[in-house]
Amino acid sequence: MTKSEFPTILVLGSTGSVGEQALDVAAQCGITVLGISANRNWRRVAEQARQFGVKAAAMSDEGAARELRAALADTDIRVFGGSEGILEMIRESRAAFAVNSILGEAGLLPTLAVLDAGMDMALANKESLVVAGEIVMRKAREKQRRITPVDSEHCAIYQCLRSGEPKEIKKLILTASGGPFFGKTTNELQGLTVDDALAHPTWSMGAKITVDSATLMNKGFEVIEAAHLFGVGADRIDVVVHRESIIHSMVEYIDNSIIAQMSVPDMRLCVQYALTAPRRTPAVIPPLDLVSIGKLSFFPPDEETFPLLAAARRALAAGGAAPAALNAVNEIAVGAFLERRISLLRIFEIVLGVMEDMPHAQNAHTLSEILDIDREAREKALTRI
Repeated sequence: MTKSEFPTILVLGSTGSVGEQALDVAAQCGITVLGISANRNWRRVAEQARQFGVKAAAMSDEGAARELRAALADTDIRVFGGSEGILEMIRESRAAFAVNSILGEAGLLPTLAVLDAGMDMALANKESLVVAGEIVMRKAREKQRRITPVDSEHCAIYQCLRSGEPKEIKKLILTASGGPFFGKTTNELQGLTVDDALAHPTWSMGAKITVDSATLMNKGFEVIEAAHLFGVGADRIDVVVHRESIIHSMVEYIDNSIIAQMSVPDMRLCVQYALTAPRRTPAVIPPLDLVSIGKLSFFPPDEETFPLLAAARRALAAGGAAPAALNAVNEIAVGAFLERRISLLRIFEIVLGVMEDMPHAQNAHTLSEILDIDREAREKALTRI
């Protein structure tokens, strides 16, 4: 593809791991970036804004927005402030495509705003689908917009599904690295620290998602995400631990053939494919050397030691706002762990305990009801910290 064939884009969450990689892909491919957003890191946003010559930048933190305006006062770049400012930037942008890599539930309203603005989207904010998957996918259908997943597992499945018809799918197989605590027992998890949890064996990610990978909560969220993205029931979504992180996920078809997508573990490929699908363009990542890898290994997930994967399946089966509650309480618990206020095992106890207290979450379906459940779950979680 030539530069003119690439869509003009917004990068939401531009200072995070995926956002930085999205901008790296844009730089390598000559993609025009019209707008960027972040939370508080205005210094990095100022650097990005100048590098890419953006038209607009938004900071969800109002104080950071003021600092950014001052830093960019010698330019014509328009700076938006606050959560509403990000939505305003999206509505006013003339971009054709948005990369949403905002962290957490905060990415949901921007996801809906992108679709309402008539843009296609590369979605790295899995919480949009975990919290309000039915609403987001219905909006995409109504607006006739394409959502291309950026998570490596869902990007892999998206590619593998080109090998067959939806009616030919037997099951989706999500791979998991197993994180830094693979093979450990519950007793061995006692006393492990934040630094231990952040020592991921293969991927370089933000702190919150790295902890979720260590607890297998991230894989549970990905099961929910896959169910919404691909219209496949949870009973046809398997998880297998694959330590090498070379096979990013697989699709098994009714003839028992399995199609897998493989590459070195590098999110830039996922961003690149999301921007160009269904076409492919020259590589922005290193090639895969199978000989040097030597072998690929697979194991079942340990759902007894890591119970949050099963909790995610239960939330998906319950429906309504149960997944939103799960996401909310997990955000609070992981945040407390990262602040060294609770232990790793306490994350499990808080998440499972709050979910037991909220069976009514499955009865909430509208956006306002879901957001109410989200707030309730956070409040209940905070009382347990």
